[in-house]
Amino acid sequence: MALMVKVPAFGYVDEYWVADSDGMTSRSARAAASGPYRSTVPPTIARWVPSIPAGLSANVEEATAALSRFDEYVAKVLGTTSPTLGPMSSILLRTESASSSQIEDLTVGPRQLALAEIEQSTSTNARTVVANVRAMEAALALADRLDTDAILEMHRALLSGQRGWEDHAGRWRDQLVWIGTSAISPRGASHVAPPAPLVPAAMEDLVAFVRRDDLPVLLQAAVAHAQFETVHPFVDGNGRTGRAMVHSVLRAKGVLSATTAPVSAGLLTQTEQYFAALTAYRDGDGRPIVERFADAARFAASSGSRLVDDLAAQVDAARAQLSGLRRQAAAWRVVPHLVSHPVVNARFLADHLGMKGQTAQNALTQLADAGVLVERTGLRRNRVWEHPGMLTVLDQYAQSLLRR
Repeated sequence: MALMVKVPAFGYVDEYWVADSDGMTSRSARAAASGPYRSTVPPTIARWVPSIPAGLSANVEEATAALSRFDEYVAKVLGTTSPTLGPMSSILLRTESASSSQIEDLTVGPRQLALAEIEQSTSTNARTVVANVRAMEAALALADRLDTDAILEMHRALLSGQRGWEDHAGRWRDQLVWIGTSAISPRGASHVAPPAPLVPAAMEDLVAFVRRDDLPVLLQAAVAHAQFETVHPFVDGNGRTGRAMVHSVLRAKGVLSATTAPVSAGLLTQTEQYFAALTAYRDGDGRPIVERFADAARFAASSGSRLVDDLAAQVDAARAQLSGLRRQAAAWRVVPHLVSHPVVNARFLADHLGMKGQTAQNALTQLADAGVLVERTGLRRNRVWEHPGMLTVLDQYAQSLLRR
């Protein structure tokens, strides 16, 4: 039997719940939903000294090294001065955001996500995932000063784009939350988060833990994530913000610097084990969540490398299709950006590449004439072009996660 990684014990408070009417629940059901329950009191972990079994330590070191090699591989394959490096990092970040959202049952395909990025999608899920992309961008931008303000900013970026939740964006919760099937009562929930007044201090303690430099980084990120999810500091968006925070840790500690690894994609392939590991953490054993993150890191490095290769091949193919075009043509500037934005319109070229109206139209025409882009709307106005090859690669990657 694998040795545990004992984490500080959680406390509990016995309380009494009175279920309010939600207009849909009967009086008898409300009566059954009312009664005693126990909420969590999180331990402090800022000074926790873990006892790490040798086998787990080696596992974590190998998984961390795999992430670092992936980071180096992306920079080496594309070249640090390549115009494709930035877009490749962006699409890896979007892939990570989509996988993180899918763990919460927010599923969106690559095409709808790309349309949402240029404000051409009617999918609510797509707009929500775009908000998660913004949270991830904030997480990486704020990695050098990861504190409670940075975490609040990540959450603000996330929930500001989620309709109906704007008032809660970037604010610690002021109410009780729980993980369970009942919307009106914490009774019977699998986890009842700490009372709201305990949240600010718990988050300050968590940040102090994250700032330490005496722990294996991947273990630190995994435990910080599990503690975050246990505290559940927000009314909504805890899972997505908590996984974005993991990338802040990996960036701040220098494990990843050139790009983003699809760690959530690895967690997505084992969601039941991931959720069970979070439960085990609350029961006093940190080993399962560390192992899940080690598995996810290896998967991210391996599958991410294949994804980079497949997308880079699409870039090479597009350049070959444009081989007869003069080197000064505007189309050449667009090609690297099709990695991160496989669906584009004239407004995108104007906003992101600074192209004037006619120049943008010329670039789209050149790309379409060469067979690089295909116009899908059939309209005369508000036209949208897409790169079928890029979308196919991204779609196949997303489907591979589901098959696993």
